[in-house]
Formats: sequence, C-alpha cells, structure tokens
Amino acid sequence: MTQALLLSWDFRLIVLIGLAIPALLYVRGWRYLRTVTRSQRDPTRANPRAALVAGWKPVAYLSGLVAVGIALMSPIDVLGGQLFFMHMIQHLVLIMIAAPLLLVGNPFPVLMWGLPLRARRRVGGLLSGPSRFRRVVTKVTSPGIVWLIFFTVYVGWHDPNLYNLALRSEFAHDLEHLSFFFASMLFWWHVTGVAPRFHRTLTTFQRLAYVISIIPANMILGVVIAFATEPIYTYYTTVPRIWGLSVVQDQSIAGIIMWIPGSMMYILIALILVSRIVQSESEKPVNPDAPWLVDSVG
Repeated sequence: MTQALLLSWDFRLIVLIGLAIPALLYVRGWRYLRTVTRSQRDPTRANPRAALVAGWKPVAYLSGLVAVGIALMSPIDVLGGQLFFMHMIQHLVLIMIAAPLLLVGNPFPVLMWGLPLRARRRVGGLLSGPSRFRRVVTKVTSPGIVWLIFFTVYVGWHDPNLYNLALRSEFAHDLEHLSFFFASMLFWWHVTGVAPRFHRTLTTFQRLAYVISIIPANMILGVVIAFATEPIYTYYTTVPRIWGLSVVQDQSIAGIIMWIPGSMMYILIALILVSRIVQSESEKPVNPDAPWLVDSVG
C-alpha cells in the first residue's frame, strides 16, 4: 500500500492546463523582452527592461509552477488523504514555496508581453488608471484587507468542521487549495512589491511588520495542534493508518511542521528584509557635520 501511494501521481487535466498556459505565456513574454532588450542595448543608458529579463527570474517562476504541480498532483496529495502531516506539507508548499517563487519572477509584465496583442490591449484597458475594474481591485486588495483575507483563510480552514469537509469533498478540497493559493499570492504580492502596483509600495519596515504579524497566529495554531491529546480532525480516524503512526502522533507531527518549519519560513523572509534595512542604512552618505555634532554634545 505504501509503495502504491508513493508512486501515485494524479495528472489532472485542469491542473496541467492551468500550469501550462502561464508557463508558455511567461516564456514567450520573457524571450520577447530579452530580444528587445538586447536589440536596444545602449551602454550610456540604463534599460528598465534589463531587470525583467534576468536569467534567474524565469527559473524562479517556472520553479513556482513546478511546486504547485508537485503539491497538487504528486504523492503528497494522495498521502494527504491518509496522513495529516502530509496534508500540512502540501499547504506549506503552496503558501510558502510556490507563491513566493512565482512572485519574485515579477510575472505580470512578462505575462502581459506573452499575451497576443488583442488580449494584451484588453487586459491593459481593464487595469488602466481610470478603469472601474482597477478602482474596485485597488480597494479590495489594499494591504490591510489582504492581510485579513490571508489570516481568515489560513486560520479558518483549520476549523475542524471545514477541514473534515475538505477531506471528504473533492469540491471543498479544491476550494481549500485555491483559496490558500490565491490568498498567499495576494499576501506575498504586498511583501515583494512586484507589479501590478495598484497601491503605494510598502516600505521595507512595513513589509517586515507585515510578515512578522502573521507569525504568532501560525505558531499558536501549530502549538495547539502539536500538543492536542485527542484527534482534532476526525476524518483521520476513519482512514487506514500507515507507517505505524497513530492519529495523535500524526497530528503532533503536523502541528510541529506548522509551528517550526512553517514559522521559520516567515522568519527567513523577515531576516532578508532586516538585512535590506541594514544594507540601506550602511549605504547612506556620511553626514559631514557628524564629528562637529558629537563634539558639541560632548
């Protein structure tokens, strides 16, 4: 049984299409921008497109798509129906690996150039300054609202009734994964500050606070799950146990994964932001009056 589960890949057509289309559009857009950038290379001018065609960006973006595919179609998904801790790993891959990787590739402008001309103009019209669509999107995706959406989705789906429903209903399970993914994309969108920029870009200090503010909820939820002495999610009491793990042991491992590796992902991003703050402070020009100010105080 274990061997069968480990070799089980569910290549769902809708997921494959959902991954293939953005992959093709991104590669098409990136190649076009790279060609234009090289043809317009001028050593006396900085080319704003140069950052878009950095070689690591398609690697990051395509790796993010691969991570989504692994989370949704690999044995991780199959094992998630048998083991709670595998289901937890699946969620962490979607939220803390796939979404950030996709966004650091700054996909929006690249995908736009990958679209056919007519589609590009249509999307551009929807997102232009005076459009009603842009105004509505801007309002519902403000940093505060996005934080609340992410918090509600992240914590809400761990309600025992909702979690059990997601495991028993394929529709609810897909809805759970979609909501996790899109809420995390919105959350990391504000942290990374990539396009499209509908709002004032958060300062590095604000991004740091934004990331740190979600850590307590993640840690508390993980600790509660890890130290629970009774099964919280009764679905796992109804399925065959594998690998010699009891329901409570499986649950404890899942809680520890959420509590420690899950929190460490946020802490890692926070440390990167702190390093940027330190670097920006060190690069500030020295105040020529500083010695006189110190002497006057002394």
